[in-house]
Amino acid sequence: MESPTSYEPALVYEWIIEIVQGTQREQALVELSRKREQYEDLALILWHSYGVMTALLQEIISVYPLLNPPTLTGPTSNRVCNALALLQCIASHPETRIHFLNAHITLFLYPFLNTLSKSKPFEYLRLTSLGVIGALVKNDSPEVINFLLSTEIIPLCLRIMENGSELSKTVAIFIVQKFLCDDVGLQYICQTYERFYAVASVLNNMVLQLVDSFAFRLLKHVIRCYLRLSDNPRAREALRHCLPEPLRDATFAHVLKDDHNTKKCLAQLLINLSDVAVVNP
Repeated sequence: MESPTSYEPALVYEWIIEIVQGTQREQALVELSRKREQYEDLALILWHSYGVMTALLQEIISVYPLLNPPTLTGPTSNRVCNALALLQCIASHPETRIHFLNAHITLFLYPFLNTLSKSKPFEYLRLTSLGVIGALVKNDSPEVINFLLSTEIIPLCLRIMENGSELSKTVAIFIVQKFLCDDVGLQYICQTYERFYAVASVLNNMVLQLVDSFAFRLLKHVIRCYLRLSDNPRAREALRHCLPEPLRDATFAHVLKDDHNTKKCLAQLLINLSDVAVVNP
């Protein structure tokens, strides 16, 4: 098995050249996206190589006309998703993440997150775009949180949490959970009733859907989002009246029976929402 640094650098540079000025850009996107985890400095090369970022943005912008009306095909979706995978590589790297953020490149992905078609090409496009945003928020950077809060990312994630596939919902709620775990993000969401209600309403609908689907990964994120919301005094008071009943009773007991951490989170949530003072022995 190849180590992350053993991949032949000469091939990387050949594909970089193909992306910028060659005739095999599509194949270069495929090869680089496949090998991006085998070459640890790929993000640096992509960011600092002349013309690469322009070429990747060209790939993204070129499919905008196919979003509405929805005429995106599988091969076209695959091609732009390979470009997005390289953007995710840049967003993940500690030395290129802040440059990526400052260039506002995430805004180019929002038209993909705003699509409604449930066809596979569109779902794959949304999921890969969410992966780029997820890579940015994964490291709990205040700069990332502050910038994204100034955009429409939360409403876009909420829509996907309500209407997307299970996998897309999982990535979208992971992103929202990252906002909630940040003090500034929690304050932002709980600052107005409208923002809190938007998040709480979607979480409520997800709980009702989970009663039938029992999607374990989603349930874990939902409980942690509610638990974090309960840290805010105003949100805690509101949740006392609007927490979904399936989280109060034993509806999910058999799903969580082997997950002690999530059971503990749910128990703590219910304690936080109770009016009974808890005194440590």
